[in-house]
Amino acid sequence: MSDDLTEAQTAVIPAGFSVLNWTRGFGRQIGPLYEKHEAKGTTLGFRVEEHHTNGMANCHGGMLMSFADMAWGRVISVERSHFWVTVRLTCDFLSAAHLGDWVEGSGELLSDEEGVFTVRGRVWSGERLLMTGTGVFKTIAPRDPRPGEKAYREPAHG
Repeated sequence: MSDDLTEAQTAVIPAGFSVLNWTRGFGRQIGPLYEKHEAKGTTLGFRVEEHHTNGMANCHGGMLMSFADMAWGRVISVERSHFWVTVRLTCDFLSAAHLGDWVEGSGELLSDEEGVFTVRGRVWSGERLLMTGTGVFKTIAPRDPRPGEKAYREPAHG
């Protein structure tokens, strides 16, 4: 093992998580990110590393909001296999994540009206709830499903 890796970088990733296949652009800057697919939905996760922290060695609020955006919007990718953009993200910060903490997040689909999705989400570390909120997301176009995603089907019109 190299001695230039931090403790956070060498920490064990929880069982069931695999690397999220987003290693270019912004994903490369804030990663690595991980995902876990279960019957109840998809959860994203990351280990708080030095490049995620603020001056107090806590996870920066901007990182938590970026992570929430991806974790909460991920339900659209999984359920509909669509490209999507964020219309609005409302976040309530409840607790801090610290250097080395494992952070998880997921979203619950509340509504889908004409390609505009409303999602309720949460972000946590262990038993500690870090953030709650809602996101409004707009689909752009269908795409081929990725591992863990459902194939897109055109809605029936009657």
